[in-house]
Amino acid sequence: MAKKDHVSATAATEFPKANHVSFTEHVYEYLEHGGALHSAEVLGFDPFEVVKTLIMQDQDAKPLVVLMHGNRKVSTKNLARQIGAKSVAPCKPEVANRHSGYLVGGTSPFGTRKDMPVFVESSILSLPSILINGGRRGFLVGLDPQVCVTLLGGKPVQCALAD
Repeated sequence: MAKKDHVSATAATEFPKANHVSFTEHVYEYLEHGGALHSAEVLGFDPFEVVKTLIMQDQDAKPLVVLMHGNRKVSTKNLARQIGAKSVAPCKPEVANRHSGYLVGGTSPFGTRKDMPVFVESSILSLPSILINGGRRGFLVGLDPQVCVTLLGGKPVQCALAD
């Protein structure tokens, strides 16, 4: 039991707790480069319901957060057009770690080191619930996707590509 308590004590879980948002905890064995598809498989969830947190940047190297289905890729062209940027690209892992305060593979949109705009693939918001990283590799939290809008100020975008 002590291990589970330790796993769930992250900046990413303190944020929803402080805002009285209930969530479920899902611990799994992390696999390097396994991503959302691995976590969905071992936890028995549809990868469409497992949301990955991606740290990207615009042409001026300003960071932003993109929330995307686990089995979809981001169309950076569509995203850039919708947010009024010339271009958008993924950050290098060490840059993403610096912006978010999390290690890649354990990045959560909650409790990030820097305040960054959050963009949510709009189809995520129609799901009854999602699994999203809880701020540590091998740890997801399940919650209502509307939290991404109400607490994070996430703006809906349509930028998903089939994986």
